[in-house]
Amino acid sequence: MNIRAATVEDLAGMQACNLQNLPENYTMKYYLYHALSWPQLSYVAEDQGRIVGYILAKMEEDVADGDESHGHVTSISVLRSYRRLGLAKRLMIQSQEAMATVYRASYVSLHVRKSNRAALALYKDTLGFTVREIEKKYYADGEDAYAMRLSLKHLAR
Repeated sequence: MNIRAATVEDLAGMQACNLQNLPENYTMKYYLYHALSWPQLSYVAEDQGRIVGYILAKMEEDVADGDESHGHVTSISVLRSYRRLGLAKRLMIQSQEAMATVYRASYVSLHVRKSNRAALALYKDTLGFTVREIEKKYYADGEDAYAMRLSLKHLAR
C-alpha cells in the first residue's frame, strides 16, 4: 500500500472512489481546481496502481478579517474493502502536515454527517478534532453536519 501526493493523472481514480462510496459527488473540474491550486494537500492511497482511497483538501480562500489561515478537507474516502487499515488516518495526517508546513495553516476544518459514526470516531477519538457547531441541512439530502476543527499549531515549523 502506497500513500503519495495526488497528481492530475489520479483525478479520475479519485472521482471513481468518491462515486462508489459517497453521496456527495464533485465534477472533474472541481477535482482539477484543487489539484492545480493546492497540489501539496491532496493525497491518494494506491494498491498496485489502483486508487483505493484519497483525500481532497484545500486552503480556505474566504478568510474573514481576524481569522487565521486554515485548511479544509473537502472530501476523504477509502474503498470499503480497504477500510480499517489506517489509510484514512494516514491520508489525513499527510494532508495536515502539508497544510501546516507549506501554507502555515493554524488549523484544519471539515464537515461530517451527523450519522457517520465511523468518520466521527476517526476525527474525534483518533485525530483529536472538536465539534465547533452543527450546520443544519448542510447536505443536499437535508442531513445536518458537524463542523469540526483541529489545531495544527503543534506542526508549525
